[in-house]
Amino acid sequence: MMLYHAYEMTHATITPMRAAARFSQEVISNPLNPMAEHYSSRAVSAALDLFINATRRYGKPAWDIESTVIDGVEIPVEIEAVWSRPFCTLLHFRRLGAAATRDDPPVLIVAPLSGHYATLLRGTVEAMLPEHDVYITDWTDAREVPLSAGRFDLDDYTDYLIEICTHLAEMGERVAVLAVCQPGIPSLAATTLMAMEDHPARPASLTLMGSPIDTARNPKQPNKFATDRPLSWFEQHVVVPVPWPNRGFMRRVYPGFLQLSSFMAMNVDRHLDAHVNQFKNLVRGDGDSSDSHRRFYDEYLAVMDLTAEFYLQTVDRVFQRRLMARGEYRYRGRLLDPAAVRDIALFTIEGERDDITGLGQTEAAHDLVVNLPTSERQHYVQEGVGHYGVFNGSRWRNQIQPQVRDFIHAKRRRVEKEALLAHAV
Repeated sequence: MMLYHAYEMTHATITPMRAAARFSQEVISNPLNPMAEHYSSRAVSAALDLFINATRRYGKPAWDIESTVIDGVEIPVEIEAVWSRPFCTLLHFRRLGAAATRDDPPVLIVAPLSGHYATLLRGTVEAMLPEHDVYITDWTDAREVPLSAGRFDLDDYTDYLIEICTHLAEMGERVAVLAVCQPGIPSLAATTLMAMEDHPARPASLTLMGSPIDTARNPKQPNKFATDRPLSWFEQHVVVPVPWPNRGFMRRVYPGFLQLSSFMAMNVDRHLDAHVNQFKNLVRGDGDSSDSHRRFYDEYLAVMDLTAEFYLQTVDRVFQRRLMARGEYRYRGRLLDPAAVRDIALFTIEGERDDITGLGQTEAAHDLVVNLPTSERQHYVQEGVGHYGVFNGSRWRNQIQPQVRDFIHAKRRRVEKEALLAHAV
């Protein structure tokens, strides 16, 4: 608990300094100050701005998705919660008006539970909205979940995904699942379990994007960090109880601020350069560049805690023992057999320059579903993008998403054709 308390005490100590910096910045940049436009004043104001934003607490970002464009017409979008459990809320981006009558396939975007909020996939959602009925898992910060709500581990994660797929299938048809990064293993586990049981709500397709299915292939820095130490080290050094007065008081968690530190450490030079450029943009009054910087870091610096059991199981099952890749993954003691996947289309997507999930780690899923026909498989490597470029940015919008769209729609047409043939017989 001392680690978490030290973090909270640091924030408390800096708060008066941040207030003083904000007051000073307002005085220096005030239009009534005759020196406001002087270079030295702009430089001091820019430095204070960086200090304020580097030391403030970042809350959960807003989605800021109010509309989408369908067939050249702007359509309003309403975000509604349609399913909820203590650790997750299922959000539906409901397209209003004429768009509500479109017969677009339902898509479940499984957001990563790896320290950032689901809003990190804002660009993913925006690109999918025009031609799909979009849902997303909005995970809850573990420090806000009281102990009375119980545990949450990888098996509970799998249960949630099965429940969600069942809930959505009851509304019309089997859903297309799109798992981004971390959810690859639990999504594949849920898909496999439902296939083994011939579950009527099993996904129509599963798209895995930058997912660590086999971390022994082309391992990157996060893989090495997870395997260079015994599991006991992680439990002793990075798992702490949530301090009072948070709602999750005494829940054991892997704190979001530690995960953020790991993310930042991977690209220290890049982040330093970004803040140096932000200082320069503020001094010369480049508002567009400054706003772009702020939007990125408002999202990037907003982090959430993960339950200790989920975090430790992920380190153990996914990175250290690689149970899924070795055919030894168990769900509540039951051995999973991916060979049972026969009619759930699989699309794997990787980024050429991914420095988190190395090339080949996601493609490894194809080696597991040995009974899936070639016509139900697809793999794609996007040149010139890193991890985040797989699901965000221009390459995602212009090159990757169209392939995801075509894959999902093609599977839907095959399912409809099979249903018609079965009915005819």
